[in-house]
Amino acid sequence: MSERPPISPRSPRAALEPEQVPPPPKRSDRARNPFVVVGNAVITIILFLMIGIGGTYIYGKQKIEAPGPLQEEKVVNIPTRAGMTDIADILQREGVIDNNRWAFIGAVFALKARSELKPGEYLFQKNASLRDVIGTIVEGKVVQHAVTVPEGLTSEQIVARLSENDIFAGSVRELPREGTLLPETYKFPRGTPREQVIARMQQAQKRVLAEIWERRNPDLPIKTPEQLVTLASIVEKETGKADERSRVAAVFVNRLRQKIKLQSDPTIIYGLVGGKGTLGRPIKRSEIQQPSPYNTYVVDGLPPGPIANPGRASLEAAANPARTRDLFFVADGTGGHAFSDSYDQHQKNVAKLRAMEKQIQNDTVEPAEESAPAAAAAPADANATAKPAAAKKPARPAAPPPRQGAAQSTAAPPVVQQ
Repeated sequence: MSERPPISPRSPRAALEPEQVPPPPKRSDRARNPFVVVGNAVITIILFLMIGIGGTYIYGKQKIEAPGPLQEEKVVNIPTRAGMTDIADILQREGVIDNNRWAFIGAVFALKARSELKPGEYLFQKNASLRDVIGTIVEGKVVQHAVTVPEGLTSEQIVARLSENDIFAGSVRELPREGTLLPETYKFPRGTPREQVIARMQQAQKRVLAEIWERRNPDLPIKTPEQLVTLASIVEKETGKADERSRVAAVFVNRLRQKIKLQSDPTIIYGLVGGKGTLGRPIKRSEIQQPSPYNTYVVDGLPPGPIANPGRASLEAAANPARTRDLFFVADGTGGHAFSDSYDQHQKNVAKLRAMEKQIQNDTVEPAEESAPAAAAAPADANATAKPAAAKKPARPAAPPPRQGAAQSTAAPPVVQQ
């Protein structure tokens, strides 16, 4: 029997400790394979990338949808050929986006809108988000400016107005024919070429004229749409009251039927100044019978073309005039006209107007002026006497045939511009 080694006493703690620590387990050959190592690294990288992309997406979405810094709606003009960076600088300068322009650039890339950004004048709403701002520019929601062209202007006057309006671009190379433009309120974006504005007005006039021509009274002594425009232009220049247009048109239509000269003062003015529209002084007696293709005191029937650009209401009135026998009208002193179908009644209407004018003059004249010699009030040029304020068209001395749109008076005030 072998002898046992002597047992040496140990402390309890020492008795619990192992006499020898076991070696660590060996790594398997598979774990040491380089493909496994690379694979683990790739998976780790992908995991981190996914976490990063997810975080970026959440942050970007919040940034794109977050309310912007605009405290109130604002109009901003983005010029032609402005790049993405230029647009970001403009929006940042105007306070549409915050100071971090890279957020705008990143949002443009995120929304795949880099090639869709359009120049123009845009209205951005209060607190517009990046998505709203980019969407407005991409969709081209440019500001539309309302432009009103009044009825009764000549083509030359309309072109002059368009030339003075700075929202338009370019020039008008050729003056449009009289009566081919429709007075109306149009909406255009800033930078619209003036030629394009003229073309749109001409298209609108053709469309409206065709509609009205189809609904015209078949008994009209008018043979073509162009003659209808000519008649409507005279009506337009004779009255500005909506409820009188059809009756004024009836006077001229009745005169055409009875082959009586139209005797319209605006045709005298157009024959003198053409497209300038206004004479700037009273018509002289010598100009009433002055030969002109447009002077309806001289020519029979309608003039060769329109004397202005009539609006829809005057075209409607000319196409469907009131059914009356009226041949004359004169200012009634209240802004309208008194109509009559006989010269005797017309003279009575003129007398009423003169009495009203005289009463107004007596009420407003000062004592010092009343005592002044009568000769002192007479103008140097009797052919350029101004009409009383209440009369629309004072006329030359009564002589057959009387002027239907003018007041007849023995005092013989001259014809004046409407």
